[in-house]
Amino acid sequence: MRVLFVCLGNICRSPAAEGVMRQLLVEAGLDHAVVVDSAGVGTWHIGQRADARSRAAAARRGIELTSVARQVTEADLDDFDLVLAADVKNRGALLQLAGADPDRRRKIKLLREFDPNADPDDLDIADPYYGGQRGFDVMFGQIDEACRGLLDKLRADGVA
Repeated sequence: MRVLFVCLGNICRSPAAEGVMRQLLVEAGLDHAVVVDSAGVGTWHIGQRADARSRAAAARRGIELTSVARQVTEADLDDFDLVLAADVKNRGALLQLAGADPDRRRKIKLLREFDPNADPDDLDIADPYYGGQRGFDVMFGQIDEACRGLLDKLRADGVA
């Protein structure tokens, strides 16, 4: 199973989701069964590490963010089994990239669709980029709940 997390610039939400999911998989002894990666829809931060505030918030949770920002490609939509967007705007960009291809389109979902406690009318993961530290804490809380739900779904489906 291959899972790609996608946000706008690939420096806050998607690397955080990649790091959280990787940690949960290691803790569950399932890191051999699921490959995780992250990307962004934009090009602004290609080649950069995750935002320092995101790395700091991750470190407080015992998670290391090691990814380097890259832009999502059409090939990603073929190579990954799930492509999970941080918010509806990113999902829209991914659907546009997928075009009319039904196989690509069916893989694209919102990450918070896997959070059983999320408000179904608000499945966006808050973008903390222009906010303070509290924004990063809120983001990590949302991501943690969604990734735990994703792990439960993968287990239920016999994938992990």
